[in-house]
Formats: sequence, structure tokens, C-alpha cells
Amino acid sequence: MTGLLFAAAIVLSIFENSIQLPIIAPGIKFGLSNIAVMFSLFYLGKNIAFLLVLMKAVFVLITRGAVAGFLSLSGGLLSVGIMTVLLIICKDKISYLLLSVSGAVFHNIGQLTAITIIYSDINLWIYLPVLMIAGIVSGIVTSTLLKVSLTAFNRLFKIKKY
Repeated sequence: MTGLLFAAAIVLSIFENSIQLPIIAPGIKFGLSNIAVMFSLFYLGKNIAFLLVLMKAVFVLITRGAVAGFLSLSGGLLSVGIMTVLLIICKDKISYLLLSVSGAVFHNIGQLTAITIIYSDINLWIYLPVLMIAGIVSGIVTSTLLKVSLTAFNRLFKIKKY
């Protein structure tokens, strides 16, 4: 199941890279591959979600280089970390939408922090407001797509919520 979700994440990432978005700030994407990570967090547990983040980061490292791999790892770890904390605190009282938006916003914060560490002489925090809005939009998109795909996943794997 983990391998299938990793493959789905890679395919979604490749598909997403083919979509041309207007460049408002560097690195803005919908985060479609995070649908697989969120699914794993909700239905397979936090350990599998963190493993997928690590696998995605290694894949990015191999295909796009060290900086991109570090950014992927930083954003992914913070994203899954905040979603895990929210799931623990709120239990079943939190929606996929709020979790997804929180994960997307913190993914952007994680990447912005990582890029600031790498390029300490450049003030990139000026992009924070734009990245927060982009995180909200991408969180809405990914939670909507996750909800739509849950029916197919449930039929295919007969998965119960973790």
C-alpha cells in the first residue's frame, strides 16, 4: 500500500509540474502529491505518512538536486507534523479541509524556513503573505481532491479510518 501511495504521489507530482501557473512567488504549486500523504496519515497512520514524506524527498533529491530535496523534506515534515498534532488535539472534530489547509500553509512555512537557511543573505520572508494565500488555496484544492478520491480508495482497498 505504501509503494502504491508513493507511486501515486510521484505521478501526481509529475502531472502537477506540467501545469503552468502564473508565477506570483517562487515555488507555488497545488501540492497534488500531498493527497497521497494525507490519505496515508488519515488511513494508515502517521508513521506511513512520515515515511512517504521521506521517500518523496529522496526522490526529489535524486531527480532535482540537494536544494529541492531539502525543501521537500522541510515542507513535508512540518506539514505532516502539524496535521498529526491537530489530529491528536482535535481527534475526529477537525475536517479534512482544515487539516489540508493547515498542512499546506505549514508546508510553505517549512520550505521558506529551509530556503532562508540555505540563502541566509536574501530576505525571502517578504513572500510570506502570498505563500499563506497560496497555502489556503492549495489546501482547499488538495482536500477537495482527496474527498473525491476517497470513494475510489475505499472501494478499491476497503480502508477504515486510522
